Amino acid sequence: MSALREALAAGRFAVTAEIGPPRGADPTVITRKAEHLRGWVDAANVTDNQGAHVRMSSLGGSVLALRAGVEPVMQVTCRDRNRLALQSDLLSAAALGVPNVLLLTGDHPRYGDHPDGKPVFDLDGVQLVWTARTMRDERRLLSGRELTAPPSWTVGTVENPFAPPVGFRARRLLKKAVAGAEFVQTQFVFDVPRFAAFMSEVRDLGIPERCAVIAGVGPLRSVRVLEHVRDNVPGTHVPDALARRLRGVPPARVAEEGVTACVETIQAVREIPGVAGVHVMAFGFEHGIPDILTRSGLGRADRSQADHTEGAVPTTVLPGGAHRAG
Repeated sequence: MSALREALAAGRFAVTAEIGPPRGADPTVITRKAEHLRGWVDAANVTDNQGAHVRMSSLGGSVLALRAGVEPVMQVTCRDRNRLALQSDLLSAAALGVPNVLLLTGDHPRYGDHPDGKPVFDLDGVQLVWTARTMRDERRLLSGRELTAPPSWTVGTVENPFAPPVGFRARRLLKKAVAGAEFVQTQFVFDVPRFAAFMSEVRDLGIPERCAVIAGVGPLRSVRVLEHVRDNVPGTHVPDALARRLRGVPPARVAEEGVTACVETIQAVREIPGVAGVHVMAFGFEHGIPDILTRSGLGRADRSQADHTEGAVPTTVLPGGAHRAG
């Protein structure tokens, strides 16, 4: 059973988080992070060589997360694989019980630790979403050959409401929804009024009836992180007021102020029509996510997936199909 699908289908405010695989072969890194999230989130993303830096694969990390009792959302990027490898990895994920996939184009290798690596980009994120839905719902590969057993994951995508050209972002998301995305996780939301304006366009286009919108949030726990996000995370907008707020407290209080601001953001986006959940990105601060959720009014009692994922790797998941209306 997919807890994320259940939450979205029921109209319950969903919570997802993120598990970054290690730069090594130690499985306990995934296990430790999962322990902090188990019972608190509906699912957790397992990233795919995030930022074009080599780490344990998202498929391996997803299986480890399942064993640790946390439902994974396996990220798959187009950067490193051609269409054969992409479809093969997606089928493997389904066979191993991974119930959700998040499909995106991916960062160019020039930004990572192997800048001379040859990029593939045989498909882009929109095409990969369409490919996944074709495999699941039409039981066919891109070649047209029929699958003997179709996969049944929930298909997700990403969007950045603040990247230029801003006026194009909602229409770009509509394109992904039409291709078959059932949920979308956004880039960090620090500017709630601008995000609310984006959501107004999203609603006007009827996207929430096709694709559940999960807002990306996270704490800025130091001035160094604040500056890194402002300068190096494409399309992320940190309002001057938030920057002044973090710089205006004593250094020992910046981390707590950043967490408080994150809690306020979660509470604010919950009030925006069409927002179906939050995606909490707290790299290296997974142990702090339960406190953030509790203070936001999203307590452990509302999460149910730990009851049916802990202890074994499932071999089947729910059938495919649209899972949310309205």
